[in-house]
Amino acid sequence: MPGSLSISVRECRLCGTDLAADNQSGLCSPCQHQSKASAAPEVPDDFWDAAPLRQALSDRHMGQVIRAYRQHPFHRAAFGRRGIPQSSVGDWLVLTQAQVSRMESGSPPRNLDTLIHIARALRVPPGLLWFSLPQTESGAADRPHLPRQDQHPEPVVQASQEAWRSVRRRLNAERAVLSEAAAQLYDPTLRVESSALLAPAAWLAQEPVPLERVTLRWDPAPVVPILDGTAHESLGTRPLRLPDQRFDRYTLAVRYLDSPTLFENRPSYRLTGVRWGGDGAGELRFSLATYFDKLDLCEAIGHEFAAATESGSDHPRWGQLALRRAVGDPFDLRIRPMIPAITTLLLRRRPDGEATFFLHWRDPGRVATAGGLYDAIPAGEFQPSSVLAPPDGPDFDLWRNIVRELNEELLGAPEFDGSAGRPLDYERWTLYRALQRGRETGAVRAYCFGVGCDALTLAATIPSVLVIDDGIFDELFGDIAPQNAEGITVAALPEQQPATGIPFTEQNITRFLRNEPLAPPGAACLALAWKHRRLLLAPSPCAP
Repeated sequence: MPGSLSISVRECRLCGTDLAADNQSGLCSPCQHQSKASAAPEVPDDFWDAAPLRQALSDRHMGQVIRAYRQHPFHRAAFGRRGIPQSSVGDWLVLTQAQVSRMESGSPPRNLDTLIHIARALRVPPGLLWFSLPQTESGAADRPHLPRQDQHPEPVVQASQEAWRSVRRRLNAERAVLSEAAAQLYDPTLRVESSALLAPAAWLAQEPVPLERVTLRWDPAPVVPILDGTAHESLGTRPLRLPDQRFDRYTLAVRYLDSPTLFENRPSYRLTGVRWGGDGAGELRFSLATYFDKLDLCEAIGHEFAAATESGSDHPRWGQLALRRAVGDPFDLRIRPMIPAITTLLLRRRPDGEATFFLHWRDPGRVATAGGLYDAIPAGEFQPSSVLAPPDGPDFDLWRNIVRELNEELLGAPEFDGSAGRPLDYERWTLYRALQRGRETGAVRAYCFGVGCDALTLAATIPSVLVIDDGIFDELFGDIAPQNAEGITVAALPEQQPATGIPFTEQNITRFLRNEPLAPPGAACLALAWKHRRLLLAPSPCAP
């Protein structure tokens, strides 16, 4: 009829509710909120007919499925033309934005547990998948199932996971105390300078060895370790994920139930041989493994010990420690994959021969290991900088790993985390070249002490020390980042100004070794550096 107002009734495309005339999103307010909440929204059946999704599913590439899902036109009304941000999908999957990015652009995920988790979180229809979703309850295979406490109606699962979280919290809150208690399980002669870092005499150099005298050898055919994260003895450290099923590995429980900010699996070097000669040189042999290979056993070993002490005994008996008993000799490289970190104490040497040092407080909310402790700085896993680099290529070098950690922890630079599209070109890197020139002139000196294992977790580390003369230190690290992705840089005592490092004195060494929560590798580095201070702080023979 002429002059009449034509009203077009529109409905929310998710729930069918009538929309207000000025609503241009296509979603009612509750559905808009849901679409941006902590779980994937409901989508219509024809959503999965989109060509990019069909192709990704046909290619069996779950990372590309995530990308096609995020960028589907359906999501534009709620999230804009670019679709759902990777960070939002990461929240649903309990992953970081960086992990989602690498999953989308990298090789297809193969772990079945990961595939099931993503498929359920995104509500992918089971008939489109190339694997089967386990039935959790009648007709429930096509519903998202994240193993979090608030999504488990089963009291037995909730109780198991909450008990696990309680022990995990204690492990992170009391690592220093637990490490000292765990060290008492072993021969006291194994303790490095009375710290809770353990090492047999054959694994320690008689005095600090210049890093250029430590030879790395590639092991092309390493022995397959007897134990891994699925070992039967580790069952007690893995909570229930379903009433009749435990998490397959410790890292899966951490990811779903207590994930820190930094929690990514990456290629890592596995130690397969240690030799220190009487001539002051050393040889370390390595093959390749992953970071989670380390955590699956080491964090589980620490968890087992923390659980045993929680039951009322400050000094658990070996009979309570099934996983630790299965490992037996902590230094038998055939039993388990031993994947070391490199822990380096940084000394700033002044012209008068005195020095200062720096520490790092590791934020337990950001890191998976050694949270809540002071540690030497720089410290990090011995890992390649890129997944595209050959494992025995330029990254297979202790010094280069230390420089990467210096860049990250002192300068606050992004980590070379293995996700780069190409290998790191060290010779074109300004910081690396400057430090190399310092080594050539003697203004920068790096030493290795040996190899040891944390008594609590049996995690391996390569303790070392880096001495940098005052002038080059100011030139390269004049503006130390007060914090980084893993915690806070400690460059001074509370009463000290300016923040040019903690004075390297017996009083301060004793203070941190006896009165502060110091990680065993950092404690060993500090004690060994003090023991060998005359050698470390002597004027360089190359100095003008």
